[in-house]
Amino acid sequence: MMNIARVFVGFDSKEVVAYHVFCQSILEKSSIPVEFVPVSLNNLAGTFTRERNPLQSTEFSFSRFLVPYLSNYEGWSLFADCDMLMRTDIARLWELRDDRYAVMCVKHDYIPKSAIKFLGQTQTKYEKKNWSSVILFNNAKCRSLTSNYVNTAIGLQLHQFKWLESDELIGSLPPTSNWLVDECDYNEAADLVHFTEGGPYFEEYKNADYAEEWFSTRDRLLYAAKL
Repeated sequence: MMNIARVFVGFDSKEVVAYHVFCQSILEKSSIPVEFVPVSLNNLAGTFTRERNPLQSTEFSFSRFLVPYLSNYEGWSLFADCDMLMRTDIARLWELRDDRYAVMCVKHDYIPKSAIKFLGQTQTKYEKKNWSSVILFNNAKCRSLTSNYVNTAIGLQLHQFKWLESDELIGSLPPTSNWLVDECDYNEAADLVHFTEGGPYFEEYKNADYAEEWFSTRDRLLYAAKL
């Protein structure tokens, strides 16, 4: 069977350009076929029914945990926030799947530098902050993530992986697989960078690390050949 990376990307109506540029950055570097699925509230009517929490900074803060359900609890799926840029072949990340684990992520251990993030939103601080912004789901081992559970669980139960029997089921991805822009120093070797404070598409973050690469990717996305 052909190895196809199934990638779910959080879609937010306030950051439409972010979704498309991120997908472009994956597509143009990938050596394997990629299947993109936007996690968009418009497409989840009747499935995702929980009311928006005042503290959630994106529309997909909780709906991301529907990925195993949307994958029919089969195979592996990758979830990623939209405010990211892939700088290397996604096959390198996809090959890290390890059946010993239910999920795999970068286990960040940090305290956010700022109390405010993009669009003046509160920067919520909690244990396992940003672990859930890039997740490799081993879907068959995530059956506790039913649509009902995702709709009713407390936010920290979801983001801190309390739905797993043990933290031993959480595998580690290398830090370069979710490199936090402006929280971490510039790293030329970063595979996947995350504009967690705010993407270059917002005026106040247009000079962030890796912004030039983001704008170059956007330009390639907008390219159309002239006759």
